[in-house]
Amino acid sequence: MSMNPETRAKLSTVSTATLCTALFKRGLRNQFIQDVRPLNPALPNMVGEAFTLRYIPAREDLNPLSAFQDRQHPQRVAVEQCPEGAVMVIDSRKDARAASAGSILISRLMKRGARGIVTDGGFRDSPEIAGLDIPAYHNRPSAPTNLTLHHAMDINVPIGCGDAPVFPGM
Repeated sequence: MSMNPETRAKLSTVSTATLCTALFKRGLRNQFIQDVRPLNPALPNMVGEAFTLRYIPAREDLNPLSAFQDRQHPQRVAVEQCPEGAVMVIDSRKDARAASAGSILISRLMKRGARGIVTDGGFRDSPEIAGLDIPAYHNRPSAPTNLTLHHAMDINVPIGCGDAPVFPGM
């Protein structure tokens, strides 16, 4: 994914309210991810093309702790595939009871050059994530693990995040 640097710079100065109004005037009325807040409001706006991850309700027999140790687990694969300059957007079904990601995965995403991460669920390790140099938005802090509620399923497909449609690469 590659966004024109001039476009990125211009968009980084635009407020969410201004951007939503401009989209609304063009007929796009449902483009705002609802009920998310930044972990560190002092960080700059995140601007980048979307790279998505979709969670579905977990089945305990398919989602044991050992699944997270597998390097091919979709959550890990998504972090490794997220392109430099992209924003990872996670559909967690608006359920913050279980973690969408934690500080280790978000640190890795940051080191790989992602511009930010947003979930309509929650993040574990919220204080640590707030100290990272990557914009991160979530609904609220979550439980220590996502074993019982979320199952990472689809990577880089159209999703819904906080009632907004999110298409990869846009």
